[in-house]
Amino acid sequence: MARSGTARPRTSVGDNIRRLREFGATAIGGSVLLGFAGSLLVTIGSFGVGDIPRNQTSLQDLGLSWLSFGHGKTLAGMSFWLGVAVMVVAWVRVGRTLRAATPADGAARTVGWAAIAWSAPLMVAVPLYSRDVYAYLAQGALLRDGFNPYADGPAVQPGALLDSMAQVWATTTAPYGPAFMSLTGAVTRVTGDEPVVGVLVMRLVLVPGLFLTLWALPKLARHFGTDPALALWLAVLNPLVLVHLVGGPHVELLMMGVLIAGVTLVVTRRHVAGVGVLALAMSIKITAGVAIPFVLWIWLSHIRDERDVRAKDVARVLAWIIGVSAAVFGLLTLLVGHGFGWLLGLTWAAKIINWLTIPTAVAHLITFAASPFTALPLLPVLEVTRAVGSVVLALTLVGLWLWFRRGERAAVTGMAWAMLAVLLLEPSTLPWYYTWALVLAAAFTIERWAVVAIVFYSVFLLQVFGPDDEIFMYKLTDVVVAVALSALAGWSLIREDPLRLRRVTRGPSPAPISGATA
Repeated sequence: MARSGTARPRTSVGDNIRRLREFGATAIGGSVLLGFAGSLLVTIGSFGVGDIPRNQTSLQDLGLSWLSFGHGKTLAGMSFWLGVAVMVVAWVRVGRTLRAATPADGAARTVGWAAIAWSAPLMVAVPLYSRDVYAYLAQGALLRDGFNPYADGPAVQPGALLDSMAQVWATTTAPYGPAFMSLTGAVTRVTGDEPVVGVLVMRLVLVPGLFLTLWALPKLARHFGTDPALALWLAVLNPLVLVHLVGGPHVELLMMGVLIAGVTLVVTRRHVAGVGVLALAMSIKITAGVAIPFVLWIWLSHIRDERDVRAKDVARVLAWIIGVSAAVFGLLTLLVGHGFGWLLGLTWAAKIINWLTIPTAVAHLITFAASPFTALPLLPVLEVTRAVGSVVLALTLVGLWLWFRRGERAAVTGMAWAMLAVLLLEPSTLPWYYTWALVLAAAFTIERWAVVAIVFYSVFLLQVFGPDDEIFMYKLTDVVVAVALSALAGWSLIREDPLRLRRVTRGPSPAPISGATA
């Protein structure tokens, strides 16, 4: 008996390969596939130069221990840095293609899928550029076992997680909000004290932030008249974001997604839900709270679109913002049961010293200028410059809040500038922190010079830190090379083949043969 209806034709492997070839032949498709190859190389290299768990036999069990020493480590390092270079080249090529083309509806979807594809290999990479993920797990294990991670450091519970984390944080308390601590505690209940499985599960817990960003950022960009494909290219497909946040992995991956989702809800007039989501982002990492005061201006601008704003409107909106934020954050704090001890954890960031923040850079300059006359210790100078920086930051945040009060567009712009101010004036900053400001700034049409600057700085930050926690920022030769390569990346965005390499590889055009006819 014949079946009713029309059978759907089956897709063969050959059909999929043909479609992949057709996609690779397009202007953007070839670059996407190139970036995926770069991500694979980065992941392969991570097994030799990444932050491998200490006192573990995981690599030996997999037969990969040869990658962690001698010639094997050299090959792994070559694979990693070649992969980073390939990802950067592919990213710049995608950006150049998008900037040259008329915005298309399907372009944002393509860039979104490209970000997922580039992230896929990094999901199984050895942690890169930082051992923070082991600290997350160690702090979560404290919560799991009845300790207070806001009062006790991981050192109170020796084991594989403590061994694998950066020892500078062994005695410090957790600086993360109650929502994130609840997640880390839940992860360690599932994975125990096994660092390898813990890292893999932690990535699964953090990666929803990537999907939230892929959902929310295009909506926010369209709302402000920006090409959503370019927004995703700048803030999500960016190798700095993917390698650090997914390959890291870092809490910013989750915080970024929840933050941009909350802002999108507020801008699209779902104010209460948006404030609740922003409070959730703040309970993941407190920095997200910088965005909440700007919600007042967005909400009032929406009221102003319909009628004049009255004093009771301001009081009502403030009550909603404060009440919802306090309810969400307070409930999560009660669930964890350890109060506001994370405030103490925030102070430990002063242990990080690099010249990415203005107070630290100024301290370095002061001690350098004084060196011909006296040996001026850095730490006392840092205490003064960081104290001044904190005062300037507080005044700057208030000033930005007051300045960017004229409507929703201005308010979201103010959020981005406020996040950047925190990055520049707080005691310490690390490369993955820049996603706070970048994900908000990407929702707007950015001047060409600013996009080039973002490309330059993103590529620079990928080079001045090493995949195994090494810092190259104080090595003049490494910094000069990083600046040159970063400038080349930025230049390549606006001018294809700026070094005229194609002319060199193709050689001069052959001279016409005497006596030949046209």
